[in-house]
Amino acid sequence: MTNSAIKKTDKGNKQIGLILIISLFFLWALTSNLLPTLIPHLKKACRLTNFQSSFLDTAYWLAYFIMAIPAAIVMNRTSYKTGIIIGLLIAATGALLFVPAASIREYWFFLMASFILASGMTFLETAANPYITVLGSAATAPQRLNFAQAFNGLGAFLSAMVLSKVILSGKEYSEAQLNSMPANELTAYLNSEANAVKLPYIGIALLLFLVAMLFVFVRFPSPDEEKVKGQKFNLNTAILKLPHLRWGVIAEFFYCGGQVCVSSFFIRYCQFQKVSETTATTYLGFLLLFFMVGRYAGAFLMKKIEAEKMLVIYGLCAVGLLLYAVLVGGKSSIYALFGVEFFMSIMFPTIFSLAIKGLGKDTKSASAFMVMSIIGGAIMPPVMGFAIDITNPQVAYLVPMICFLIIVFYGRSVKRMTQMDINTPVALQ
Repeated sequence: MTNSAIKKTDKGNKQIGLILIISLFFLWALTSNLLPTLIPHLKKACRLTNFQSSFLDTAYWLAYFIMAIPAAIVMNRTSYKTGIIIGLLIAATGALLFVPAASIREYWFFLMASFILASGMTFLETAANPYITVLGSAATAPQRLNFAQAFNGLGAFLSAMVLSKVILSGKEYSEAQLNSMPANELTAYLNSEANAVKLPYIGIALLLFLVAMLFVFVRFPSPDEEKVKGQKFNLNTAILKLPHLRWGVIAEFFYCGGQVCVSSFFIRYCQFQKVSETTATTYLGFLLLFFMVGRYAGAFLMKKIEAEKMLVIYGLCAVGLLLYAVLVGGKSSIYALFGVEFFMSIMFPTIFSLAIKGLGKDTKSASAFMVMSIIGGAIMPPVMGFAIDITNPQVAYLVPMICFLIIVFYGRSVKRMTQMDINTPVALQ
């Protein structure tokens, strides 16, 4: 084969590989964005409080904290590709476990299935986010990651507009009405609600298995960091001495907590504003559509505006809109939350790329810390769920507002911190 033919083949493999990598952003959004539907759904099917139902978020996002380092170890000893295949198979197994969970209608089983599904997704995020950032110029890494993450928004939109309508029945009963039902009628209703999750999760499992098989047979390019395989993975905790990474982990923690809170309790917020469950799912679809549009808009604007400035501007807009949602209420506040999704859309990939900037061989360690910070999505929802139980869904939106204030601080400070880290690279030695 001639050199030109080899180059042409490599280019084709690279393009196919990049398409498959970008598909991962779609897949984990498809599953994580079913949580805003599952939380009110299982609240009905398993008869839970807001606080109890929020632990579905905890089970899902806790997996990111626990599995991030094992995922980094696997990929360091093998490759990004192997880690992705393992992650897809674990996630598919978790999705299939929703079927027996629904059959026995036990909340703990749903939590376990959610944890296993998210464990697989942790492998995907640990691989895909840094992979995208190293495939090209470091200067354009935030734009490139935002573009890839825009497909995350597409998965979120389809999850809300299609899958949520399969799961949610639209039947709403008060606790008094449920207590007055004959036992056999109540059991039939609760079983019907629980069984509604089976078909969507079977479909998700099959899709994950299919993509895993594609990764097995398709060759795609490896970054320079992967040229040496089988070495022992040492998690370099010293890099947390670098303020731009340390505060990046903190900012990502509060971003993930704020993001999950905004979407997970959105249906409850709509219901508090006298909107039916069925209509609320449609609003949820538009909410996540704004998230997707925000990602595309952010990727475009970052060609002209520094990522740090974008983070500050978008953070301030999100804080202002959340304050409006807390103080005003009504349908206009639902629309304000659409705006919050738009403005928070760029935050995860932007914080991620800024935090791991310039870390070279320590990128995998930094990526593991950044993925672990997603535990914010496990901790903040119970805080908000408790706040709802003691106040109401409208007042409880103060919780994500506080989270986004911390994002504004990071955006204002990260450039100075990064410059300081470049001048004093002791932590990298």
